[in-house]
Amino acid sequence: MPRIRPKIILAIAIILPGGGHAALGRYRRALGFIAFMLVLGWITAQLAAPTVSFVGRHAGGFFVYALSITDAYRIAAVAERDRSAPAT
Repeated sequence: MPRIRPKIILAIAIILPGGGHAALGRYRRALGFIAFMLVLGWITAQLAAPTVSFVGRHAGGFFVYALSITDAYRIAAVAERDRSAPAT
């Protein structure tokens, strides 16, 4: 796994969906999150009323997007902590 600081991973994950996981070298996980974002965004768009806002119509996709941001940051933070921990 490449050594990238967690704050940089967080910025990448916020800017580009799946980008944080891709920067960490977890390409399958990135593709999984992108696929679920698209699927759940499409499902909620089909089920929402026409008067609902864009964010409301695609709430499922935005929810998975938020989860992917926190997941990428958590993975980077744990890896950083493990690298800086003293060997016992």
